[in-house]
Amino acid sequence: MYARLALITIALGISACQSDNPYRAQSAPLPAAPATAAQTLDLSAYPAAPRDYSRYRSWGWQDNRLPAGSAWLDAAQVAEAVSNGLDQRGLRPARNAPADVLVSADSRLETRLRQVREDYPDPYYSGGLGYGGYRHGYGGYARVPMVRTYEEQVLVVSIRLFDAHSGQPVWSASAETRSGTDQSSRNQALRQAVQKALTAYPPG
Repeated sequence: MYARLALITIALGISACQSDNPYRAQSAPLPAAPATAAQTLDLSAYPAAPRDYSRYRSWGWQDNRLPAGSAWLDAAQVAEAVSNGLDQRGLRPARNAPADVLVSADSRLETRLRQVREDYPDPYYSGGLGYGGYRHGYGGYARVPMVRTYEEQVLVVSIRLFDAHSGQPVWSASAETRSGTDQSSRNQALRQAVQKALTAYPPG
């Protein structure tokens, strides 16, 4: 009796599995591509080609303006320092032809805080060498660290290069060096800052 009921249950289960599934997978058709899709090139989908800095051989001042002068540095001094620095990087002033790159530069004085650690001997430290800190004629001293904060002026130079044809910026850098208080030391600081900034040109 029980075996017959089990066979009937199995037969009903098999017939149910073979019945039609009321759920059907459906998907909407993809829309047709626009007629101009095959003729349009999306350049934004591709990485930009590396810039060839070797084609930049000549330069001129952006908007034909020299760098702005200041109370501590004359505009002609800044222009001369930048021109000499560019010359060492293979860029020559454009004479009778359009420049390949346009240059702008500026300089400014800024104040920096510099901390210096200095160690000073402490004569009141006995060092555990006996009475009064002395044993057999020798004394022990400790060194006490002290941190001093100084203000110093630095000369900051910023240089920017622009593609003369597209007007797009192609390179920029800034550098600073400690400036002195007299004109001679500031001129030297200017040359050093320009050289430090242009060390990274052309980017490698």
